[in-house]
Amino acid sequence: MPKNILLLETVADEAMNVLESAQDMNILTGFDESSLQKQLSENQIDAIITRGKGQVRANLMDVLPNLKVISRCGVGLDNIEVTEATQRGIKVVNAPNSNANTIAEHTISLLLVLQRNLYNAISMVKEDRWQDRSGYVGDEVNGKTLGILGMGNIGKKVAKIADALGMHIIYWSAKEEAVPYPFLDLDTVLKTADCISLHLPLTKETENLINATALAKMKPSALIINTARGKIIDQTALTEALYANRLGGFASDVLSEEPPKPNDPLLKLPNTYITAHVGSLTKTTYDFMCMFTVQNTLAILRGEAPANNCIYNLKELNEPNR
Repeated sequence: MPKNILLLETVADEAMNVLESAQDMNILTGFDESSLQKQLSENQIDAIITRGKGQVRANLMDVLPNLKVISRCGVGLDNIEVTEATQRGIKVVNAPNSNANTIAEHTISLLLVLQRNLYNAISMVKEDRWQDRSGYVGDEVNGKTLGILGMGNIGKKVAKIADALGMHIIYWSAKEEAVPYPFLDLDTVLKTADCISLHLPLTKETENLINATALAKMKPSALIINTARGKIIDQTALTEALYANRLGGFASDVLSEEPPKPNDPLLKLPNTYITAHVGSLTKTTYDFMCMFTVQNTLAILRGEAPANNCIYNLKELNEPNR
């Protein structure tokens, strides 16, 4: 009998073709509340595939007694209750380390745009304000100190690129890593760094880690780059610090609320640059994440061996750097 796979979000075309060509699978969609309820009432679901928005919580698992696999086409799993799934014997699949290169590139891109004031420099020309170049203010990253919070796969790649640009690297993480950079306590990193780059998962311990107290320890000229999770930063405290000129600037691919409200004061600041959570949406990475996840989901449902590193378990859940 064919297995039923419920998609909560779209996947890359190539991955969708693989799903649709699997004759031993039925592909169902629940892209909105009405279609989701219809599929739940009419079908026994064997697997769920989602990306970053589809929420898989205990209440959904409660009505899916046949559920064997929950798969996320991505790395972070804060939209899935992993502990709950594990307790129920449900395998949780993701694509570990698949976005490290592209997120590292995005991080450095945001850092350079902010440090060099490139957005304003480009706007001068596009808006026929060439004469404003006399008032241009920017600086180099060479010689600056980059403080990395979370020296996991992405943090290591960011450090390598920043090191090549002539930056001094320091870091704080859950544990000391085998990297040639000083491992320091959090307070020292916050006080010393010219720029802080966040590469931590969102957990109870890291939520609002960068709060008013942490921000007060940083240099008034310091920059913050966040390509991890929005809720690691207390956004209200961040906004207040920026408006009070207690920070040099902020660039991020993530926010505590996505999308932000149109009147969010953080968006109105000239030294704040936000991208729409697109860091891992490059074609290469997006296609790979979807194909990797789909192929492993099919393997598990067929009783075949999936990739060794695709099943996220409780041991990995408790590992702060991923």
